Amino acid sequence: MSYQKVVAYFFFIVLVFLNNSIFSQNLKQEKMENLNYLIGEWVGTSKIYENGVLVKQGSAYEYISYDLDKNILVIELNTEFLQLHTIILYDENDQKYYYHRFSKNGAARYSAEFKDGQLIVWKDDKTRFFFRNTPDGGFQERGEQLINGKWIITFEDTFVNTQ
Repeated sequence: MSYQKVVAYFFFIVLVFLNNSIFSQNLKQEKMENLNYLIGEWVGTSKIYENGVLVKQGSAYEYISYDLDKNILVIELNTEFLQLHTIILYDENDQKYYYHRFSKNGAARYSAEFKDGQLIVWKDDKTRFFFRNTPDGGFQERGEQLINGKWIITFEDTFVNTQ
C-alpha cells in the first residue's frame, strides 16, 4: 500500500470516529434539552398522602439548573419534610435517563424516561414519579404507587417559577 493510501485511510478512520463522537454528543445534548422546562427557581407547596388521603402539607423550594456543560441536571429540593439533592443525566449507551437521589438517609439511582412531554422516574415497577409542566406555566412533581392494580398518589409538589 502506498504512503498516500495509508494517510487517506487513516484520515477516513479519524473522520468516522469524529462523526460518531459528534453525533453521540448531539444526541445527549438533545436528550438533556428535553428537560429545559424544569430549569428555574421554584416555590410552592408539598403534599404528602397516605392511601390517597392528604396527611401533611407544607412549603417547598426547588432550584433546578444544568451543570457540567449541560451534561447533568441538578435539583436541590427543600420542603418542610424532605431535603434532596438530585442529579439527572442521559446515558447514550443505555439510551435512558438516570435519576440519582441523595438525602440524609442515603442515595439511590432510578431509571427514567421522557414521554409525552414529561420525565417519568421509575423507583421500581410499582412506584413512579412524574415531572411535568402545569397549564399555568408552573411545574409539578407527583409520586404514585401501584396498589391492587390502581395508581395511588403518594406525594404532590406544585411550584411556580420565581425567575
